[in-house]
Amino acid sequence: MQKQPLLGMTLSELQSVVKYLGMPSFSAKQIASWLYDKKVDSIDEMTNLSLKHREMLKEEYEVGAYSPVDAMRSSDGTVKYLYQVGEGHYVEAVYIPDDDRATLCVSSQVGCKMSCKFCMTGKQGFSANLTANQILNQIHSLPERDKLTNVVMMGMGEPLDNLDEVLKALEIMTATYGYAWSPKRVTLSTVGLRKGLKRFIEESDCHLAVSLHSPLPLQRRELMPAEKAFSITEIVDLLHDYDFSKQRRLSFEYIVFKGVNDTVPYAKELLKLLRGLDCRVNLIRFHAIPGVDLEGADMDTMIRFRDYLTSHGLFTTIRASRGEDIFAACGMLSTAKQGAENKN
Repeated sequence: MQKQPLLGMTLSELQSVVKYLGMPSFSAKQIASWLYDKKVDSIDEMTNLSLKHREMLKEEYEVGAYSPVDAMRSSDGTVKYLYQVGEGHYVEAVYIPDDDRATLCVSSQVGCKMSCKFCMTGKQGFSANLTANQILNQIHSLPERDKLTNVVMMGMGEPLDNLDEVLKALEIMTATYGYAWSPKRVTLSTVGLRKGLKRFIEESDCHLAVSLHSPLPLQRRELMPAEKAFSITEIVDLLHDYDFSKQRRLSFEYIVFKGVNDTVPYAKELLKLLRGLDCRVNLIRFHAIPGVDLEGADMDTMIRFRDYLTSHGLFTTIRASRGEDIFAACGMLSTAKQGAENKN
């Protein structure tokens, strides 16, 4: 019988486990402490549980931690880790050190249904949702986990398309029984799915980043087919109903494509679209992927675009490009791994 992983269980789920096994109710908090504070890899290490209770736990449960199967290291310190999640499935987590910050980009799905033109993960198609265990293991088993300052849910997959498991993972990251991180340390990135977006905003205090990439609905639809189901204008209308001026930050991600969305008319449309929202825009360099006829704009163009937006009252930054000497674009390493296995 396959054992169930304890890593990824909320406190209420751990309480159900100890009740089922006939263990004292306080054991649930002890187990949570071993998992999320002390970060153990085996039940045997949970030494304040009696030997009898540890043996009972081990009959049906395990911690459920597993190390990366591969890693690619960039000259700038960025490391892309590959985790196996089920038979023949792989996801990526990217560790990005930057002075006194260290960010981990975490995946939520194997592949993705959104089929964004510029995304290698979308080219894979969708295979599976990750469990809270598989999401949190990217943090738990990260060699640099004790250096982490921030986590972004913007790796492989669309987080709002796997919202139950993502919310469970976010609860554990921010709860006092879990990692006890401030929600300000965690950002969820999404193309924008109506039902999931509303639920995320109302059930989590973590930061929100919306993939925008074009202020024009028709053009955005060409780049991001999800625009058909939930347009950027509907997303912005929904966001106006919430207060982003306090703890939570709202940002929009904008990949700047050469000759596509990089001129002043697009900046003007962005200003018009986002007027009245307390938000920022992050401009992103495009990492080329095979078979896609898009190029990244040069830095001078990006600086002009940023300066125009900022001078008109929309706070805009250019995100530093990292890991360009490895498989930088999201989904590249896992695609290569799966391709190699298929040949064998």
